Parts: sequence; C-alpha cells; structure tokens
Amino acid sequence: MRTEDGSAEAEAQVQKSFASRPSDKPGTLYLVATPIGNLEDMTFRAIRTLKEADLIAAEDTRQTRKLLTHYEIGNRLVSYHEHNKEASGPELLRMLEEGSSIALVSDAGIPAISDPGADLAAEAARRGIPVVPIPGANAALSALIVSGLPTDRFLFAGFPPRERKGLEPFLARLDRESATLLFYEAPHRLKKTLLAIVERWGDRRMAIVRELTKRHEEVVRGTVQACLRHLEAHPPLGECCLVIEGADPSASAEGGPDEADGRTAAWWSTLTLAEHVGRYAAAGGEAGGNRKEAMRLAARDRGMSRRDVYQALLDAE
Repeated sequence: MRTEDGSAEAEAQVQKSFASRPSDKPGTLYLVATPIGNLEDMTFRAIRTLKEADLIAAEDTRQTRKLLTHYEIGNRLVSYHEHNKEASGPELLRMLEEGSSIALVSDAGIPAISDPGADLAAEAARRGIPVVPIPGANAALSALIVSGLPTDRFLFAGFPPRERKGLEPFLARLDRESATLLFYEAPHRLKKTLLAIVERWGDRRMAIVRELTKRHEEVVRGTVQACLRHLEAHPPLGECCLVIEGADPSASAEGGPDEADGRTAAWWSTLTLAEHVGRYAAAGGEAGGNRKEAMRLAARDRGMSRRDVYQALLDAE
C-alpha cells in the first residue's frame, strides 16, 4: 500500500498465535514463566510447554535443571544469557526460522523482564516468528499487591543504577511520576538506594518485599526512613522488590521543576528553610548528619547559595 505522495506505507504485523501453520513456516518462541521461589507456582500449561518444546533456552542452566528434574522434563537444555546472547541468539533465531519450537525461561518469574530474553523476543517478533507468553509468577506485581500502596497506576523501573552518578538522574526522571513505583534491588545496595530516595523525594510511604513465595517471605511497610531504621537492625538477605508511593500530583503541579537542575520542589515546598535543612540532616546519606552538607543540599533545591541559607537560618533564630 502507498500513501498519496507515492511512498510505501508500512503494514501492521498480525500474529495469530494458535492458528494452524504449514510446515514450512517458522516455529514458535514460548516465553515461559517459572516459579520465583515456590515450585508449586509452576502452571500445568508451563510444564506441558516445556515438555513439548524442541529446545529449552535458560538464563542459568544449573537453576533451570533443578526445575526440570523436579517435573521430570528431559528436553534439551541450552544456555542463553547476557554474556553469550550475541553468539547464541542468532543460532536460536535460525532454529526458530527453520520450524523449531523454543521455550525461553529466566532464572525465576517471567522471562524478558529485566533480562536478555527481551532482545530475543523483540528480534523474533521483528522477523515474523510467533512469540507466545506462558504466564505465571512475577515478583514485581506480587510485591505491588501486598504493599498496601495504590495499584490503579504503577510503573516498573527495573534495577536502579549502581553508582550515584547514575542513580541521581535516574531518580530525577521520576520526580513527578504519580504512579506507584516498582524497583528491583540487591540487598547490599538497598540502603544506599533508599538514602538517595529520601534525599530526593522525602519520606514517602513504601514497602520492601523480599523472599517472595519462600519460607522467609517478608513485607516491611512504612515510610522510607522507617524502612531504613528497620534495615539498620535487620540487614536484608535476598533480592528485594521496592514499592514506593508516587509523587503527589497536586504538589508536583504546584512545585514544578527547578530551573537550575530539573529537581522538583514538591516534597519540600511546604517546609520552612529550617525544616528543609533539618530533614536532610536527619536523613543521613549524602548529608551524613552534617549540618553544613544539609544546608548545601537545601540550597541546591531552592536555587540559593549556602551562605544565603546560613544567613537566613541565623536571621530566623
């Protein structure tokens, strides 16, 4: 089909997942969800799909082999992960184009979410290879529904950057996001991430959810600072899901971004200057309880010099 100016117009690609196909057509890539902890969360359909697939591609073959052994599945198993996807991806695509059916699994949960399976699924779809989901357990959504926070709108943002220079702009892009926010985080980085969150967004409500579906499943609900105090007394084990309250839409609209660095004034706009400095000093993190550093951060928020903040605090005493 061509447009009025004679240029070709792209046609929509339609996938009929369960229509019968001639033998010379491509095979199917099945994205098979696996348990996130409890093996009983494996679905009947997932087990059948793994048994019927010509090949199972796994992020960690050692972990997946335990699952396959439990359910007496003996199909051929190959490795597909972040470090070998450039080599193994083309081979899997070739097999799919030749008619093989491949079941893709991640370490746990739904594949293609925060893992290299997304690249394989996207390329298969681009080539017209059917990509079929086999739904099941998902850590982020499971954490959301037990968090006690709003579930009508949410945004999954994956893993926050490891380094602070990447973490600050990552959070800045979410300053005015009013949807409930979902993150994954490793236990050894959890405190650093929460300190950065409270410094930027203030003491929002949140939940830390870990060891989902396992014996030591735990949900910690409270404000960010309350959760930080809990972590001091009870260092976490296992990967965590963070569920964080979104920005107040009305406060975001009123505050607007700061012209100097794009920060939103929403969380501190109702505080006095002294309260603003005090909040940073109490939060720790970058301020570390240091009043001079707390004044610097408050000055950055308000577009003032630290000297002006210091003088204003003196005048208010």
